[in-house]
Amino acid sequence: MKDLVNFFYKNHSLLYKVLLFVCTTFIIVYLFPKSGKFKYDFERGKPWQSENLYAPFDFAIKKSETEIDQEKKQIQSESYLYFNLDSSVKESVLNIYDEEFKVDFPDSILVGRKRDVYQFGIDFLNNLYAHGVLSEDYDFAEEKQAIILDDNVEKKTVNYSELIKQSQIKAMLNNQLNKKGLSQFTTQFVALFFDIIEPNLTFNKNLTEKSLQNELDKISYTRGSVERGTLLISKGEVVEGDKFQKLKSLEAEYESQVWTKANYNWVLVAYTLLVSLALLMLLLFLRKYRFEVYENNTKVTFIFFNILLMVFLTTLVVNYNSQYIYVVPICILPLVLKAFFDARLGLFSHVLTVLLLGFIVPNSYEYMFLQIIAGIVTILTVSELYKRANLFISVGQITLIYLIAYFAFYVIHEGSVDGIQLVTFGMFVLCGLATLFAQPLIYAYEKLFGLVSDVSLLELSDTNSKLLKELSNKAPGTFHHSLNVANLCEAAASEIGANAMLVRVGALYHDIGKMSNPTYFTENQSTGINPHDELSARESAKIIIDHVINGIEIAKKNNLPDRIIDFIRTHHGTSVVYFFYKKEKEALMLDELEVDEFSYPGPKPFSKETAILMMCDSVEAASKSLKEPTSTKIDAFVENIIDKQMADGQFLNANITFKEIQSIKKVLKRKLANIYHLRIEYPE
Repeated sequence: MKDLVNFFYKNHSLLYKVLLFVCTTFIIVYLFPKSGKFKYDFERGKPWQSENLYAPFDFAIKKSETEIDQEKKQIQSESYLYFNLDSSVKESVLNIYDEEFKVDFPDSILVGRKRDVYQFGIDFLNNLYAHGVLSEDYDFAEEKQAIILDDNVEKKTVNYSELIKQSQIKAMLNNQLNKKGLSQFTTQFVALFFDIIEPNLTFNKNLTEKSLQNELDKISYTRGSVERGTLLISKGEVVEGDKFQKLKSLEAEYESQVWTKANYNWVLVAYTLLVSLALLMLLLFLRKYRFEVYENNTKVTFIFFNILLMVFLTTLVVNYNSQYIYVVPICILPLVLKAFFDARLGLFSHVLTVLLLGFIVPNSYEYMFLQIIAGIVTILTVSELYKRANLFISVGQITLIYLIAYFAFYVIHEGSVDGIQLVTFGMFVLCGLATLFAQPLIYAYEKLFGLVSDVSLLELSDTNSKLLKELSNKAPGTFHHSLNVANLCEAAASEIGANAMLVRVGALYHDIGKMSNPTYFTENQSTGINPHDELSARESAKIIIDHVINGIEIAKKNNLPDRIIDFIRTHHGTSVVYFFYKKEKEALMLDELEVDEFSYPGPKPFSKETAILMMCDSVEAASKSLKEPTSTKIDAFVENIIDKQMADGQFLNANITFKEIQSIKKVLKRKLANIYHLRIEYPE
């Protein structure tokens, strides 16, 4: 049992990666469709590349989307409208008319025409309610057929145009009065009918929709069938018209047929193998070319999470409506990975993700070509993400590439630009706008995974930040030293292609531990009094060495990222505080003395950036002791300091080459010469 615990403890990092690999594989396979995949690739308007294809089984020919849409539109145009009739309304209105007529039409204004005027009102109301008065002005086509229901029993069928809308009544009344020569009674009739006329027809929405749905359900989605063994298409024939529809029908039938449990299991095994191969390639890439990332389980989890997120979003859109597939901003993946790692890792992960998505998207070749090209453009164009304009410019370029590539594919498929879908162009624009979400996403990832991007580094480099202001107030000499070191580091990093922004920020914060005891460091001693004179060499060495430990504590208290704290840990490596070591030896009159108490705890620099800081920090600090500096003195001075660090093995863990160290030496020599305003020494 103890051996098993020890095994798990020693290999916990590897076991975590295995678990992450297995879980990610199964989640992706779970998201994928589980049907078989048609083994032939074909496109409308292009030649059939495979051998002659015969029907492997009997299948029905599916109608095209256009045919089905036309049938639906025809059924909708010919469908019936249903209205409920309230037969009591007409009788009620006629009764009220009899009573109100005597009030509104006194004998004094009728002048012997009472019978004609009264009968006109009766005839008008009978005509009005012949088919019925609508309760609302519905927006239906005039030629639609309407069925009148009286107590849920069909009474008659009329054109919708024959039903009276309330807004039409006044015009009808005026027209009839003019025809009968009774226009002088218009005011009285308008007032009378306004009070008494009530609608007697109500639209039966539920029955109308149910009737329409019943008719739509009767639509046949197939037309004819193909028998097994029938030649579907010959090699070299153009895929179009009826042949294209038969191939699409065979593909749909093949992918939707009922699978046995054995078939289903085999499909699962096949998908699992392919997905696991892709993810394994990613892990092998990390192990061979990005070992630092591979060793960090948080970073590996972050990469796998982003791949899984893109697969999930794409699957979601495909299941909803595959027409919107290009709205998914796949280019966020390389953009985010480049922001936190580097371009090569971002592009490699992007290509693998697009290959995985090729299983589930329609027109997989076109999709993969577009997305890989867009990913390459993302990697090539997005730089210095902390500059806001750069992201907008890059997104514009990515969107343009999408539009150009899609246009080219469309022309190749169709042979012309007629009928090109502007909606698809709109989707690419939406995809570009969605890519702008990378900025807030990067911020969220920094908080969730504890990573650091260039945007955060830019914020940390602000000398007006709380911590750097505190450093400038408590230890102004150290602050000035840190600024000088930051400038040297930035120049050196740019020279060898390291992360200049990262090393600059690391240099600004590397000595914050000196705030605890600022006067014990010479750059902060302005009074001429040296407190080390009152201490033993061991005590002095401990105070000097402790600035590293104090710096780490201050950094963690102020929530500085681990990547910045690494610079505090490593900027002295395991070097010896030689001045006090020598002083102690002389005081004890010993030839040799244990160096443990006079050595920094380490670790040694383990990256190009941390190695650069160690060189620049040592050179800048020691340069203050130069008297009457010349170019020759500075050259020898830089060579001696860095060669001693190399001899002590301080750079053994850093992935930095001799050539790069030589380049850094040249930069430091040039910068120090500029600082001391030296001119070229001409020969006498």
